[in-house]
Amino acid sequence: MMSKHKLFLLRHGEGAWNRENRFCSWVDQKLSENGVIEAQQCGQLLQDRGYKFDHVFTSILSRSIQTAWLVLQAMDQEWVPITKSWRLNERHYGALIGLNRAEMALNHGEEQVKLWRRSYDITPPPIDESHPYFAEIYNDRRYNTCDVPIEELPKTESLKEVLDRLLPYWNNVIVPEIKSGRTVLISAHGNSCRALLKHLEGISDTDIVNVTLPTGIPVLLELDENLKPVKPRELLGDQAKIQTAIKNVENQGKVNLGNKS
Repeated sequence: MMSKHKLFLLRHGEGAWNRENRFCSWVDQKLSENGVIEAQQCGQLLQDRGYKFDHVFTSILSRSIQTAWLVLQAMDQEWVPITKSWRLNERHYGALIGLNRAEMALNHGEEQVKLWRRSYDITPPPIDESHPYFAEIYNDRRYNTCDVPIEELPKTESLKEVLDRLLPYWNNVIVPEIKSGRTVLISAHGNSCRALLKHLEGISDTDIVNVTLPTGIPVLLELDENLKPVKPRELLGDQAKIQTAIKNVENQGKVNLGNKS
């Protein structure tokens, strides 16, 4: 089958809470120093391979937007339009937001933490007004810009619910851009990218548990005219380093991890 469209997915560069191994979710975090370097190196890699973008989509969280800026700057493509939507936000981890994954594994078991982090349809406990980050999230005026009232925004999400809120935006906004012949980069988050991969590649509810995306590594999807993949996804870059990075992400939910990035 012939490849007609190239789509690039990118989990943002490392943020401070990635380094601290905490559930970041909808708490707004800037990139760490290492995250800035990851984004710049990603842009340089894409530049070296001759890729050119026509439109970039991000969430409304700073780490996603910063990553897009740094990638475009490294590619000498700062002029490329960027469109932001809450529908590309990271998964809402509810009451787990701010907690350390390794400590959670110690208290609840590694298997439970893996289910909370990776499963398709298991939803963590919802956030409520007593949560230390509730006000910081829901009083943030960025959420007044959404296409739903602030009181209807999620208080927790499974990966399935991430896909449910992402799909209308994908179908109505991003798909027409791709089908018109534009090359699109989606600079988003681990779970919004995983949800989209599940949809595009037809990954089963069970197998999606084992799909891991490291920070700052671009994923190339080659699609036919119906936006079906014509070959397996390709994580671009040094494959040995990518496998190490994937292992580090997978280890974040294990006991006695320390501060793995």
